[in-house]
Amino acid sequence: MNWIDRIALILLIVGGLNWGSVGLFQYDLVGALFGGMSGIISRIIFTLVGIAGLWCISLLFRGSED
Repeated sequence: MNWIDRIALILLIVGGLNWGSVGLFQYDLVGALFGGMSGIISRIIFTLVGIAGLWCISLLFRGSED
């Protein structure tokens, strides 16, 4: 697993935890920390999480590196 894979997985974990807090508590943690859903930093983070999700699709189709 290279460094891009690790960053992508970390971003997906952040996104997953954020969506979990939205689903369970109706609280957008990223939005609260970085200026709401329309804040520029929040939008950048949401975009990076989306790109990380697309990147991680490739993890499903890779062979093992043993």
